[in-house]
Amino acid sequence: MLRISDSRLDYFISEDVPYVDLTSLVLGIDNAPGEMEYFSREACVVAGVDEVARLAKNAGCEVEVLHESGDCIVPDEPILRVRGTAGSLHQVWKVGLNLLDHLSAVATKTRSMVDAVHEVNPHCEVLTTRKSMPGCKDLLVEAVMVGGAFPHRLGLSETVLVFDHHMKFLGGFDEFVKRIPEFRSRCIEKKLFVEATVDQARVLAEAGVDGIQFDKVPAEELASLVEELRAANPYVTLIAAGGINPSNAAAYAATGVDGLATTAPFAAKPLDMSVRMTAL
Repeated sequence: MLRISDSRLDYFISEDVPYVDLTSLVLGIDNAPGEMEYFSREACVVAGVDEVARLAKNAGCEVEVLHESGDCIVPDEPILRVRGTAGSLHQVWKVGLNLLDHLSAVATKTRSMVDAVHEVNPHCEVLTTRKSMPGCKDLLVEAVMVGGAFPHRLGLSETVLVFDHHMKFLGGFDEFVKRIPEFRSRCIEKKLFVEATVDQARVLAEAGVDGIQFDKVPAEELASLVEELRAANPYVTLIAAGGINPSNAAAYAATGVDGLATTAPFAAKPLDMSVRMTAL
């Protein structure tokens, strides 16, 4: 789904095994044949399967994938089975487990939000922000996509999204509005989105911006505003943001907005996953 290079995966291994698996070496089991099976003690949406399978194959193991990323599994159901030497199995064991339990947690929380949103508004999408742990963006983006959401904004180079602090350098909101035609002419291949207050949104819809993002506007207030803005500009894209989580996502989706920008999936608690390892 997302391109993650072998060098990226090799880095994960080198972080955990910088030189040698000293325990396996001291015990003299490094070359003993074995098998391990990854499983979850919790029902979940699985994510990270391809990465773990590639880690194992790169370590010289044979891999049997029993569930692909995106599959829903029940407790104790095996996800993938890995065969190799004890040394290679232990090299992959914990890194693979960490990837599975963290990414599956994110995918599972994402799926719960997406299902709740689509139940009340099939045309509203869950969008995850760039407010994630630095260094983990690729893995987290893949996990939320497995869960059915989309990345809201992958980075500053991708979209034009104007915040209040940008406007301060222009002389304020009124000056920004005056210069909207100028700014639109400078980003002809991109859409112009603006985070705005309720009052600013009315002005921006009339001014013809492509999209408006609302930060922490209560759902009960947003519903009537969405209707008003659609009447003023039927083509404007409307996104709710700020404090969107599993408990209120459906309420925000019901207002008629096009998307919900959220960081909630990134805070998913890692799942209770483990491995069964046996000697052959």
